[in-house]
Formats: sequence, structure tokens, C-alpha cells
Amino acid sequence: NLEGGDRLEVLGREGELYRIHSVNASLMDIMERSGHLPLPPYIQRPDEAVDMERYQTVYAEKPGAVAAPTAGLHFDARMLEQIAKIGVQSAYVTLHVGAGTFQPVRSDDIRDHHMHAEYLVVPDAVCEAIQQTRARGGRVIAVGTTVVRALESAASEAGEVRPFSGDTQIFIYPGYRFRVIDAMITNFHLPESTLLMLVSAFAGYEHIMRAYRHAVLQGYRFFSYGDAMFVTKAAQN
Repeated sequence: NLEGGDRLEVLGREGELYRIHSVNASLMDIMERSGHLPLPPYIQRPDEAVDMERYQTVYAEKPGAVAAPTAGLHFDARMLEQIAKIGVQSAYVTLHVGAGTFQPVRSDDIRDHHMHAEYLVVPDAVCEAIQQTRARGGRVIAVGTTVVRALESAASEAGEVRPFSGDTQIFIYPGYRFRVIDAMITNFHLPESTLLMLVSAFAGYEHIMRAYRHAVLQGYRFFSYGDAMFVTKAAQN
């Protein structure tokens, strides 16, 4: 039982998460009244009112994500206007980033790691924008690793991106053949994370390790509120 008479029923457990049912009100309403912003576990302080604005992208529209797609935190309205003026076309997917994004890889063999599921929507407009970009010789640049997972989940073996909505458990690690993106913007990620594996698969392990050594020496900030890098595809991909 929660304050105000709201009631939640625990139906069972799925991995490290719980499945719950709201008894007397919509779950979204209950979360608005009694919930707290789920800051990443390495931010070791209670959430504050300012986090509702700061831990959010300026272009977010639909509620549903547990965590922010943090590469998008580097963009504000002014920057979006500036890149549009120089000819950069933007297209938007829906990413319901899950709590599993914070889980480290605990298996010695990465093939034994159980990848978390995340719900996403790749609409027609994104597929058309990618097709138009390729037709004019432009580059498809993903803002964040979750966007990479979304586009790769929506792509055929030939690299054609089709509308997609649903859960994805795609696990991208070195050896994966990328079918859609030409570059990505991403934060510096934590060690032993699936996100670091994805970036290494894209840019090449040695390139990424050199970048991380530089970041550590220069005191860069890591992960959600950290610094970003622009990553291009390794030649072998």
C-alpha cells in the first residue's frame, strides 16, 4: 500500500526485476504520485526535483523509459537548430530504455550473458530518412547505443531498415557485422558493460582502448552525465 490509498500487487519475478499490477489506479498515475526518478546506481544520492529536467533529453515525448538514453543529453534546442542549419537531418525513434542497461556482464564467456530486453519503435519516418540519406551519399549517425540497437534490430540482413515496434534483446559485441549506421555519438561507458562491448565492436577494440586511456589520463567524466565521443566504423566492419 502506498500513500493516498494506491495499491500495487507483486505478481512475480523476472530475472532481477519484478512484475507488478496496479490494483486501483493506472500505473503511470501511481508513479507520478509516489515514484522517484530512477537515477543510475553509481549516482549515490537521492533524486532531486532538478533531475526531472536534467536526466531527460529535450526531444523526449512518450513516457515509458526507466533510464535516459544518455547520449541525447548532449543536445539542447540550440544545438539541434544549429545542426539543422548546416544540413543535418534528424529522425526520432522511441526508446523505452530498461533498468538492465546498468547491469554489468558477469559471465566469463560473453556468449553466456543474458541480454536485457528493451521496448522500441522505429517508425516509417526513420526508415525513409535513412533511405534518403543513403541515396544522397550521406552518413547515418546514431545518437547513443540504444539507437544503434534499435536500428540494427529493425534491419534486414541486406541492411534495409523496416518499421519495427517491440522488444529487442540484440546483443552486439566484437565480431558483429553492422548493417545500418556509419557513425555514432556515445558517452564514455563503464568497464565490463555491454555498452562498451558494442562500441568496441563498432570502432575496433584497440581504437576504443586508446580513446579510454586518453579519457582517463585527461580526467574525462564517464557515463550518464559524462563526456561524449564521435565514433566512426572500423575498416573491417
